[in-house]
Amino acid sequence: MSSSEAAWADLAAYLRSQRKLARLSLRHLAQLSQVSDSYLSQVERGLYQPSPEVLRSIAKALGIPVTGLYERLGWLDAAEETERLEAGSVTPRISVEDAVGADDRLSPAKKAALLALYRVLVDDDPESA
Repeated sequence: MSSSEAAWADLAAYLRSQRKLARLSLRHLAQLSQVSDSYLSQVERGLYQPSPEVLRSIAKALGIPVTGLYERLGWLDAAEETERLEAGSVTPRISVEDAVGADDRLSPAKKAALLALYRVLVDDDPESA
């Protein structure tokens, strides 16, 4: 197994464990991420390698930072990004969803609930359109 295949297999197992920690069914995660449950199942079993956009949707639905998924795949170098931030060459931007995902005080279930409520509030806000 190549390092790329191993990274994808690791990511598949990680996504499944995060979904289970959040106590989400495959169908519920599919609704939250707007990715079909059959496709999610195949991703979790390591049969498909989703695009960055699909990974972003899954990460948002699980309440985890997408950058962590990209780092697991070797798409981002965490040390390099840290150096750039410390040097001031990059202004850190964090979304509400990423902040919730990074908050260790919240359980995965609480993160999912908070993000679901946030998305409803943002989507229903006529001023945000």
